[in-house]
Amino acid sequence: MAGVELRDMHRTFESAFNDHDLDRAMQLYAPDTTMLLQDGTELHGAEAIRSSLEAMFGVPGRMTMRTRYVVESGDLAVLSSEWTLVVGDETQSATTAEVARREADGGWRYAIDDPYASLHAADSANVVAQLEDANLGVIRNVARR
Repeated sequence: MAGVELRDMHRTFESAFNDHDLDRAMQLYAPDTTMLLQDGTELHGAEAIRSSLEAMFGVPGRMTMRTRYVVESGDLAVLSSEWTLVVGDETQSATTAEVARREADGGWRYAIDDPYASLHAADSANVVAQLEDANLGVIRNVARR
């Protein structure tokens, strides 16, 4: 299975999802791709990713994706998009972070796909804020001594 053009990666996933065409979406994933799920779980390999995406592709929703950037350096690239999924009255959005690799056929596939990167960042910001609050308490106690 051949990869796709670098600048078509987000558009390919969007159209594959909206057409419920999992096989087309899987063209984006190398056999050794790592994907991060929303809860931070790492999936390793295209078969694990396919299993995860099967449930998602069964959802009767509509996805839109807007590419934020594509930065290519040799056979590697960093990409990011903003996506929104609407299912009935429910909407979910996130910003992605991806690393793609040029394959021997000249097409591109994901090496790392984090479709929920902005949601992890929000969780990280909450942890940092909690640590800062805890550290302020420690600093205040030390200052009083």
